[in-house]
Amino acid sequence: MARWDPDARGRLERAALELFVRQGYDRTTVAEIAERAGLAKSTFFRHFADKREVLSGGDALARLLTDAIAAAPPEAGPRRLAEAALAAAGAHAFRPERHATVRERQQVVAANPELTERELLKREALATALTAALRARGVGDPTATLTAELTLLALRTALARWTAHPDQDFTTLARTELASLREAAAAL
Repeated sequence: MARWDPDARGRLERAALELFVRQGYDRTTVAEIAERAGLAKSTFFRHFADKREVLSGGDALARLLTDAIAAAPPEAGPRRLAEAALAAAGAHAFRPERHATVRERQQVVAANPELTERELLKREALATALTAALRARGVGDPTATLTAELTLLALRTALARWTAHPDQDFTTLARTELASLREAAAAL
């Protein structure tokens, strides 16, 4: 692949994941990632601060979910806002053609304590972003916080089911998980 080919960021992400799966996160260098992507090492650092960030996806998921909340109909209450966020995740981040990539990424993260810790910090930031988006839509506390947390829990449990069963639709799984969590919360 020529160095001038488009989508350097995507190429670096794909190359990194392939190497992390094949030889492990700790044994993969930035130079190897850049070489596999057909790019210079300096190009890697124009897109990512370090090799941990190549797996993070930046704040794309947060933007996707919060944009869906902001774009929901004005009359949407907390449940519909949560459903809109989960539907956006299914339509964009967790499409069927991304299944193998998402599953491999989860395996790499789970095998590395440093990446697992980073993932937990990202979840906290995502909860904060969702809560803020819900508050911006007029949802008060504690409902905004609870809705954000239940939305993320539904997302995580649906994601676990989806990676194990790629033939199932992510959005359907997420809506089912959210409904189960709402029932459980109502029983408290």
